[in-house]
Amino acid sequence: MKERRLGRVLSILLPLFLIVPMTGCGNFFVPPNGGGGGGTSTGRVYVTNSTTSSLAGFTIGTGTLTAVPNSPLGLGYAPVDAVVTPDNAFVYVAGPGSIYVYTINSDGSVTGSSNGAGVAVVNVTSLAISPDGNWLFGLDTLQTVVDEFQINRSNGSLTLKAQTPYTATNAVPIPKMVRVSPLGNLVFIAIGTAGDVVFTFDTSTGSLVASQQLTFGSGNTSDNALAIDKAGRYLYIGRTGDNGGIAVYTIGSGGALNSVAGSPFTSGNQPNALVIDSTGKYLYAANRGDNNISGYAIGTNSTLTALTASPYASGSLVNSIGVDSSGKYLLTGAFGGGADLTMYSFDSVIGGKLNLATSTATGTDPTGVTAIALTH
Repeated sequence: MKERRLGRVLSILLPLFLIVPMTGCGNFFVPPNGGGGGGTSTGRVYVTNSTTSSLAGFTIGTGTLTAVPNSPLGLGYAPVDAVVTPDNAFVYVAGPGSIYVYTINSDGSVTGSSNGAGVAVVNVTSLAISPDGNWLFGLDTLQTVVDEFQINRSNGSLTLKAQTPYTATNAVPIPKMVRVSPLGNLVFIAIGTAGDVVFTFDTSTGSLVASQQLTFGSGNTSDNALAIDKAGRYLYIGRTGDNGGIAVYTIGSGGALNSVAGSPFTSGNQPNALVIDSTGKYLYAANRGDNNISGYAIGTNSTLTALTASPYASGSLVNSIGVDSSGKYLLTGAFGGGADLTMYSFDSVIGGKLNLATSTATGTDPTGVTAIALTH
């Protein structure tokens, strides 16, 4: 009798055990025919190719990159930047004179919303979305303003909320990058030799107000890249020229910035993109001028110490960097190719060390990669 009862219990529980490993993997379910080629998908990466005027998409598998259906997608314009919405529903692409939106399908392929027409007529060099998914920011290249749009989350359309001006007091601004704090309360822009500007932001009303400008003395210093830690306590800036390197600032009330001891920290040549890993322990910089990636351990008060195995080889003129949704892989895009898209795994023994996992072309080379955008 006991053996029969045990048999019935096992017959009920065994299917449940088999189901568990298939749930909770990534942020959305990927059908078996959705690509990956090497195991469970950990999300996708989209790559803007300026030379071939295309958008390439790849499913991230276990050490693999598999092109999504109909990739690369011809755009008919040279894309500059891209960003994926927090719910992975849309990818926005900045092109000359317009921002375009594409729907992300379940197999990772993309289709153009509004028949492929642009959803905003502006010239921007960098895009960012607020953590709540309601607001899109573009760093304008023709005016000293930040373009702010409210996102229609059902169809991806954009409504212009404001064009918030800022003042560059010491040099002509060269728009480089816009980023939103993970807390959603601050927006930062890097404007080259004119430094940086901090804005306070109200996610409920969309109110964006310039609160502080970070400037330099005389010289050729240029701030190009930005990253903010998950807690919204530290700002990291990729800096070139005089006193170049990775500058680190504490973020105080209202976005007040104060340099940490030892900043800026030594970096490679032209750190044009920054990312913090999912554990918050390591920072990585894409050094466009050196064709490599610098890695740093983040210490007390966010001081940076170069990893012993750093730097790591990348494609030529590497200009973009990101971490996949699982936190297992770091990916980089390189304008000069060789390879266009490179994926690294994190070493299981040496903390922060990057190991080459795979690389791929993003179209018919040369593609001229300008940005990568990862799903969440």
